[in-house]
Amino acid sequence: MAFVKVVKNKAYFKRFQVKYRRRREGKTDYTARRALVLQEKNKYNAPKYRFVVRLTNKRVICQIIFSTIQGDRVMCAADSTELQNYGINFGLKNYAACYATGLLVARRLLKQVGLDKTYEGQVEATGDEYHVEETEGVERRPFKALLDVGLVRTTTGQRCFGALKGAADGGLHIPHSTKRFPGFNPSSDGKGEGEYDAEVHHHRIMGQHVADYMEHLEEESTEAYERQFAKYIELGIEAANITDMYAAAHKKIRANPDRVQKPARKHAPVHTRVGQNIKTSKATYPCPQRLTNEQRKERVAKKIQLAAQRAQAGDE
Repeated sequence: MAFVKVVKNKAYFKRFQVKYRRRREGKTDYTARRALVLQEKNKYNAPKYRFVVRLTNKRVICQIIFSTIQGDRVMCAADSTELQNYGINFGLKNYAACYATGLLVARRLLKQVGLDKTYEGQVEATGDEYHVEETEGVERRPFKALLDVGLVRTTTGQRCFGALKGAADGGLHIPHSTKRFPGFNPSSDGKGEGEYDAEVHHHRIMGQHVADYMEHLEEESTEAYERQFAKYIELGIEAANITDMYAAAHKKIRANPDRVQKPARKHAPVHTRVGQNIKTSKATYPCPQRLTNEQRKERVAKKIQLAAQRAQAGDE
């Protein structure tokens, strides 16, 4: 028999180091997180802010987060379900919704730190490259944050860059280039800088691609159009009104980015204990009550007494 080298021997397992839990679950890229979180020592305890963008199957979540020894702290947050307060009731995860959500969290944060009047950003969404600059005569510099996209593939036109563009236009200083925005075409030889068409990006921001698809689908199949865009039809939104809807939403967000407080419930839920169960207005579920030390001793004494009585009855 040929010699077979044993790789995973006792020495291997003695030195094996288990990876972090969130790495084992495939949730966190620690190489990227380490670069986003580590702060230079000569900056002492100054926080390093991250503009976190996460996309789910139903919504877009944007947060401003900084890290501490105890854990991450969320400074400000917004998600696309809040866009319903600004006239966007559907399509809450497309590129236009990502832009509006990024704009919302940027304006909300700057208002929270008192910089909303100093740095207004790009008031009209044009798709052109924009970087906020320091205002002369003002001591406070623009609020800086680094883009954190998690585990998504950062391909050209990815929706997370729509949220980045919205936050940048909203007045946040997020270092970026146009190479991943829709409308960017790299050079043919791969060595040049490439070209960026801001008009293509502007169409995405204003939802023009959705309007074009609505018109195309309506011509191809009326049945499929009515099924896929049922909510649009119900609210009377046509392809020609899509861009106006997003433009109006952008103005409303800049006018008032505050979070809408949910109304208080009229009747608070009532929980009543009945023995070892909790009874509510909807159902009853078991919830054993914790015994005190005296109650435990009393219960043990009763068990001993009962066992003695059974033993005495058996002898008789």
